[in-house]
Amino acid sequence: MNLRVLFFEKPGNPYFNLAFEEALARACSIEEKCFILRMWRNKKAVVVGYLRNVNDEVRVSIAESRNIPVIRRFTGGGAVYHDMGNLNYTLVIKDSRIKKTVNNIYTYILNGILKTLRNLGLKPEIRNVNDVVINGWKVSGVAASLRWDTIFLHGSLLINADLKTLYEVLIIPPRNQPYKDVDPVKYRVNNLSSIIGRRISFWEIANLIIDSFSETLGLEPFFDKPTSLEIELAEKLYLGRYVNMQWNLQRKSISEFKLLEEEVREILSKSKKR
Repeated sequence: MNLRVLFFEKPGNPYFNLAFEEALARACSIEEKCFILRMWRNKKAVVVGYLRNVNDEVRVSIAESRNIPVIRRFTGGGAVYHDMGNLNYTLVIKDSRIKKTVNNIYTYILNGILKTLRNLGLKPEIRNVNDVVINGWKVSGVAASLRWDTIFLHGSLLINADLKTLYEVLIIPPRNQPYKDVDPVKYRVNNLSSIIGRRISFWEIANLIIDSFSETLGLEPFFDKPTSLEIELAEKLYLGRYVNMQWNLQRKSISEFKLLEEEVREILSKSKKR
């Protein structure tokens, strides 16, 4: 089996980047099997978890004053800040041999990121189930989903991010999640470049991630481009959900977008029949 690797991003359009994430999961759902690794970046954005209250986690007025979009993703977890100093990685898998539980996703698939960091001579560990930590500093947070009969995991790796802006636009800790509920390392972040003591490039990390996830999953990587189905779904989701401020700021659920869901199902049904 092969690992399909996508370097596909729209850094200046974080709404589309997040729509494409959902499109990958939806397109994968009609395949017998799929193994996808995507790497991508946003210029500047705050990305909020599906179930979270934006005002508990984001200083929205500061983000707006700096033209930093606030966008909701379809996976859970807390708010994160993206800029070009982050590398975002996404795994989309459909394989009946892999146990579909959230704990298994984190313990099994996160080995790819742990191997990446070990190959840099570091000693990473997992805390709070989904935080990747080095020397007491969080460098990556991960969110997952089991929707649409797929295993979906994505995370953001801090390489050379603007941490000053991160702390200014995010509320740390979130009001609804005090320190007593979690290991406070969740809110103590740092860049890989600072920990290692040298500047690290996007491509250096990207190549290590490809090698590490290929080894973890036992797959041969190959580079690919988005399919016409993935682009069609992404454009539909982008216009129908991800630029909708009720979705982004008011926590409107996926099920409330009834017409959009019907249109997505129709696109998938037609594609499956071809």
